[in-house]
Amino acid sequence: MAEDRKRNWTSASGIPLKPFYGADDVPAGQRAIVNGAPGEAPFLRGAYPTGYRTKPWRIFQLSGFGKPEDENERIKMLLAHGETGFIMEHDRNTADHMQNVDDPEVVARARDVGLTGAVMQSVRDIAICLDGIPIESTYGHAGGGVVQHAPFALAGYWTVAKRRGLDLGRLAGTGQSDFNLTYVGCPPLRQVPTAPGLRLNIDIVEYCADVLPRWVPVSIAAYNAADSGINAYQELGALFANAIEYLDEVERRGRMTVAEAARGVGGGSFRLSMDLFEEACKMRAARQMWAQLLAERYGITDPKLANLRIHCVTAGSRMTYQQPFNNIVRGTIMGLAGALGGIQSLGVSGYDEALSIPSEHAHQMSVRIQQILQNETNLTAVADPLGGSYYAEALTAELIERGRAFKDEILDQGGYLATLDNGWMLARANENQIAEFEAQDQGEQIVVGVNAFHDDVSPHEVDGFMGVDDTYDVALERLNEIRRSRHEAAAGDALKALREGCRGSANVMPLMMEALDSDVTLGEIGDVFRQTFGDWQPPITV
Repeated sequence: MAEDRKRNWTSASGIPLKPFYGADDVPAGQRAIVNGAPGEAPFLRGAYPTGYRTKPWRIFQLSGFGKPEDENERIKMLLAHGETGFIMEHDRNTADHMQNVDDPEVVARARDVGLTGAVMQSVRDIAICLDGIPIESTYGHAGGGVVQHAPFALAGYWTVAKRRGLDLGRLAGTGQSDFNLTYVGCPPLRQVPTAPGLRLNIDIVEYCADVLPRWVPVSIAAYNAADSGINAYQELGALFANAIEYLDEVERRGRMTVAEAARGVGGGSFRLSMDLFEEACKMRAARQMWAQLLAERYGITDPKLANLRIHCVTAGSRMTYQQPFNNIVRGTIMGLAGALGGIQSLGVSGYDEALSIPSEHAHQMSVRIQQILQNETNLTAVADPLGGSYYAEALTAELIERGRAFKDEILDQGGYLATLDNGWMLARANENQIAEFEAQDQGEQIVVGVNAFHDDVSPHEVDGFMGVDDTYDVALERLNEIRRSRHEAAAGDALKALREGCRGSANVMPLMMEALDSDVTLGEIGDVFRQTFGDWQPPITV
């Protein structure tokens, strides 16, 4: 079987690979770009002239489970161990669907509440989660990866900052609001249709431009689509088709310039997987594609806008529950790929992620992996160490060509949101995933410890960390308490204003801020969205 594989060497995304590469393998049009320097447009060779010598990548781990105080404790632990930014995680059983814990649909899955993030139903819960964390000086991610949940998560974070007396104009951090997370990766039972979702995201972009100029409003993400099956060049094409959807909508609305919006959406979130060189080259390709997209489609050449900011997380789908300590090696290799590609921030998946949310030890190891890469390998000495490699440059050029073709295929169908609504994007992910499963099942793709080199008895076992037992009960009591103690008339007025705003065309974020400050709850806001926008109908056939 090994000999069969060698007759058809390809990258993970199916790009044919030669035994070796020479100068003629680099397309002529790419050679002049390769001769540029890091920090120069179109930024193929890196975002900064000195690379990691002066700007090490941010260690940025996703963290959270249980009650808000549990997540608070974990974030503080990670910061104490050397994390240089933090990402909040909201409980997906409540947040994804915008439901309180007493909703009958949540009650039916009460045992799972808190296993995938902290339960935060109001600004009071978010304040507990952020207690003692210096958000004025620490780069934070407010959570809210799901499109409909992002306004709640961001408004809650910012309201906590306002109550502390902080100037929102000086607050630094990022949002996400990712379509691929729940429209491709794992569609929930209830979420807003794509058009209202786009409206909410652009409202966030415009609000940040006016009020929070240092905040990255949305991170154009392809991670979840990639972890659900789309390959490396499809990930590039999908991400930039998403960017076009945002920028074209900004241009249509006419409330801000496309250049102003490009600063706000000029951050991408990618997945790093196990094909070391393809993943590193994907990061190089992404920077060049963004700079050229802005110049060719919108006439934007300002280097500050054309310089894509890249955050990556290593592939959770590559973490196996068999021989889980092998995942430390996998996390290191995937993190190395990101560093070789010149990314600006990185999260490494926990070695026990296939079993549960990361344990404290797994989280610590994810930080240590990055610290070892930054401090013991001399990796930070030279910007773009792959630059000029015949193989790397040829592979980067191929990824750019295929990524553009995939983007154009999306645009030909009416755009990125159209391919979510008609199921085309989901179908591409599914067909790749099925092909990969078949390759592993037939032994054509080796996964150590899964379909090869496996033991009947592992010498090291990992106990999956399963959160805390009282999460649901505490969340229910806090929900009842906020209803007992809030100013009901103020909450009702804020909720009414939000409903009217959603029915109209005004920016909803000032209304969302007022709602959070009036102790309106997650589920109440979800009800407004459901009543106003309805539910998305997933294009899934069984």
